[in-house]
Amino acid sequence: MRVSRLLIAACLLVPAVALAQTVPTSREQVRYSYAPVVKQTAPAVVNIYTKRVVRQAASPLLSDPFFRRFFGDVVPHGMPQERVQNSLGSGVVVGADGTVVTNHHVIKGADEVTVVLSDRREYEARILGSDERTDLAILKVDLPKGITLPALPMGDSDALEVGDLVIAVGNPFGVGQTVTSGIVSALARTNIGITDYRSFIQTDAAINPGNSGGALVDMNGRLIGINSAIYSKDGGSNGIGFAIPTAMVRSVLASIKETGKVVRPWLGATGKPVTNDLAQALRLPRPAGVLLDTIQRDGPAARGGLKAGDVVTAINGREVDDAESLRFRLATLTPGADATFAVLRDGQPQSFTVRLVAPPENPPREVTEIGGTNPYTGATIANLNPALAEELGLEGSPTGVVVLKIKRGSIAHRLRIQPGDLMLEVNGRPIASVAEAKRALAAEARRWTITVNRDGETLSLQVGG
Repeated sequence: MRVSRLLIAACLLVPAVALAQTVPTSREQVRYSYAPVVKQTAPAVVNIYTKRVVRQAASPLLSDPFFRRFFGDVVPHGMPQERVQNSLGSGVVVGADGTVVTNHHVIKGADEVTVVLSDRREYEARILGSDERTDLAILKVDLPKGITLPALPMGDSDALEVGDLVIAVGNPFGVGQTVTSGIVSALARTNIGITDYRSFIQTDAAINPGNSGGALVDMNGRLIGINSAIYSKDGGSNGIGFAIPTAMVRSVLASIKETGKVVRPWLGATGKPVTNDLAQALRLPRPAGVLLDTIQRDGPAARGGLKAGDVVTAINGREVDDAESLRFRLATLTPGADATFAVLRDGQPQSFTVRLVAPPENPPREVTEIGGTNPYTGATIANLNPALAEELGLEGSPTGVVVLKIKRGSIAHRLRIQPGDLMLEVNGRPIASVAEAKRALAAEARRWTITVNRDGETLSLQVGG
């Protein structure tokens, strides 16, 4: 009721005396105006314009003999055409040196990126790094000597509560910078299929196309999220928007600035969510947490004392409700950091400290393109290891040999072998490494039988007489 009264007061109350506008220091002060917060934050929110040169084949009409008979060689036969694709979005300056955070999908495939400030100054920007799995990208504006940009300080997204007031700043529909307000309507949304690491802030602040990469700020003028997506059937705002929490933004920003790419910590364990039936079987008070089912030997989890059968309930004091929130919490940490795991073991709460590490390159990938004449001719394969599995977005701890890419027009392409397929058998011989795959495919055979795992399903194919 307190929030309801506050919002009603905001609509009805008109101050009798003009007061000097300052950053609100209490919830009661917010009812007068959002202007102080907007003035503090808007200069750090930028528009992002991208250009991408797309090459496409000439029109089929230009190759038609009948058309060419009457119009001649209007365009040289078969010469590809080039056109420029433009797109726009928003971004947030997080460093006075010109460091900008935006969405991966805003700058994906861009050849040129231009950042436009709220005062209309324009600067070219470089892409320092981009991470499709979190939908985040880091840009660096090339600033003249002695020039700095207004930067937005980051707040603690983990301190948010449902009902907190928030402001969204961006450039919807390319009309220029706009500001909308709302509340946090949900936290830790993990069932939204937008990114691989899902734990979104849900808000009812109006977010529309073009807001992507813009700022979601709290009433203290601190960045708490990067607006990423909306729930919409017609492209307009329906009052359900999703923002990437600053807990994830900090991790991606630090990793890209340090290494040029995103390196996430590896736990060396897999688990499954605790359902109601599991909770009853394990005599847990409620269905929450992640039940660890496999622990890799000599991995961080094993060295930290975790065991199969443990139920992880929190990491560093932050609750873990399901497998997605476990992956999110790990992704917000950095390799080399110590993480405190709260677990239930045999119904008793215990705590373990785990030293996280980067995913190891063991065994070596041995990336190999298959030649010769066999079902995998034209396929590029590699040994799976934790680092490669992380790059490919494979859950769990898969091992074996994975198909990385397929050469167009090759035998493998015609047989519809796909990137991501896991090789299981060739003519009845189990395949556990690239070396075994090469030996099996080098054998002469009139008839081939191959077995793969595709998205968890086992498929077999017979080729030849």
